[in-house]
Amino acid sequence: MENEKIENVKAQMRKGVLEYCILTIMNQQDCYATDILRKLKDARLIVVEGTLYPLLTRQKNAGLLSYRWEESPQGPPRKYYKLTDAGRDFLKDLDSSWEDLVKAVALINQQA
Repeated sequence: MENEKIENVKAQMRKGVLEYCILTIMNQQDCYATDILRKLKDARLIVVEGTLYPLLTRQKNAGLLSYRWEESPQGPPRKYYKLTDAGRDFLKDLDSSWEDLVKAVALINQQA
């Protein structure tokens, strides 16, 4: 029962930072969804396509991302996502919020 609770909290924490991580990845370069999934998995933020695509769609609809189709040497064309100017501005705000959150948690840990 205790392990189940811990896993649930860990999953909620990952979900909470997932959109931030996706924007951070795309701030480095335009990305194909498979590249984003690989980077998230490499960082041990295990995500499946069924989780990623709705987030990308939501971010695109919010004007944070755009995309382009690019021919692939193997198979059909690929959709590459790119951070928009609005996405970069939003990411800067998230960076600041993340730093504030990390500082707050560190302060609480010091007081404990």
